[in-house]
Amino acid sequence: MPRSVVVTGVGAVTPLGTGAEALHRRAVAGQSGLVGGEGRCLDFDPAAALTRREARRTDRFSQFAIVAAQEALAQAGWAGGLPYAPERVACVIGSGVGGLGTFEAQQDVLAEEGAESVSPLMVPMMMANAAAAQIALRYGLRGESHCVISACSAAAQAIGAGLRLIRCGEADAVVVGGSEAATSAIVRAAFLNAGALSPSGTSVPFDRDRDGFLLGEGAGILVLEDAGAARARGARPLVELAGYGASSDAHHLTAPEPTGEGAARAVDRALADAGTAPGDLHYINAHGTGTALNDHAEVVALRRSLGPLMADIPLSSTKSAIGHLLGAAGAVEAVATVMALRHRLAPPTVGLRTPDPELGAVAHIRTARPLAAGTAGPLTALSTSFGFGGHNAALVLRTCPEEGSP
Repeated sequence: MPRSVVVTGVGAVTPLGTGAEALHRRAVAGQSGLVGGEGRCLDFDPAAALTRREARRTDRFSQFAIVAAQEALAQAGWAGGLPYAPERVACVIGSGVGGLGTFEAQQDVLAEEGAESVSPLMVPMMMANAAAAQIALRYGLRGESHCVISACSAAAQAIGAGLRLIRCGEADAVVVGGSEAATSAIVRAAFLNAGALSPSGTSVPFDRDRDGFLLGEGAGILVLEDAGAARARGARPLVELAGYGASSDAHHLTAPEPTGEGAARAVDRALADAGTAPGDLHYINAHGTGTALNDHAEVVALRRSLGPLMADIPLSSTKSAIGHLLGAAGAVEAVATVMALRHRLAPPTVGLRTPDPELGAVAHIRTARPLAAGTAGPLTALSTSFGFGGHNAALVLRTCPEEGSP
């Protein structure tokens, strides 16, 4: 029987502020962190975890991950040191782009000042695995450490990789998540020219008048532990990471497979892995990008997997409040889902006024909704992530029976 895995700590840096509580509090209030057509972490201060020298030597995406990791590890009770042998603690952090800011800055240096002025730190700052390496170095995590790079499903697949490391006995705990800082002019132009970015500067997933997504930045970090080991050390699990499923469309480099077969297969696998039936779900945190093509494909996939019950399961998209965080999206949305389960309160799809009738019956959340109101039993949620390249990932999270409330 596979080992049970629990989440003991979460941390977040998003356009709604620094901290998982800020993410939840402002999201359920229907507030948006999107300003001027993008979701930037305007109030972010790396000094919360890094010295000025350290900040100069790390890209912004790594800074996000380090600050979020500090919060997550503190909540897990690791602030005073690792509760396990360092060799038994792994680190897997996803990213779609990595240190783009560093690359762009040093490209300018090369053009304006010459090759001799390019920083020797450019490569270790811009490499996509820098966030995982920085966290492992900072906390002495000597188990497996790597970066998952699979576009917008990267962070969800990083979480799944951590789950599998614990289940197969390779680790007792894994620090997982994703980080991204790609709100740059060139990325914005590329997505706009590809027809994916909102030309109007608004982003309302599932709305009849939606016209694309908006870029966001930030990080989400979760601490995963073997459930037995966590309880033996007196930790209080936040939720159980009950299931993970992944698949590939093998259809098109950017467009989702229109029948939803691949994405539905990932959802089916996650539910089977968790031993969960569609009727057991209390909430879906959807990928919900805000493009007509992807919103439609996701709803088709969910309906294919969940059947007619899908119409009754409350659903919302976190991207409506923070934008699309690309490779970090799955981790931030997993943190948002953990918080929704803990508080038994799900955030809305911010700004949703007129649901697209072509999507059919969907239980859209338009204002914060209590989950399973009037009952005190365990709650179960699904979080989905789908990325360029045809990557599909789904996570099932569940409150622990004795941990059903904050």
